[in-house]
Amino acid sequence: MKHRIVFALIMGAITTGIISFTLISVNIGFTDKFYAIWLRSWGMAYLVVVPCLLIIAPKIHGFVNLILKEKQISSEHK
Repeated sequence: MKHRIVFALIMGAITTGIISFTLISVNIGFTDKFYAIWLRSWGMAYLVVVPCLLIIAPKIHGFVNLILKEKQISSEHK
C-alpha cells in the first residue's frame, strides 16, 4: 500500500504539473498572473488526481495484466 501511495503522489505531481502548465500557457499565455493561476490550477488538479490514482491505478494495472496475458496466450498458440 505504501508503494501505491508514493506512486500516486509522484505521478500526480508530474502529470498535473505538465498538463496544467500546458493548458494555462495555451489558454492565457505567459501573462503577469501566469504563475499564480498555474499554481492554483495545479493544486486543485493534484487534489483530485491523487485519490483517483489510488482508486483507478490498481484496476488499470489488473486490466493491463489481463490484456498482456491474453496476447501472450494467443501468441503461444501460433
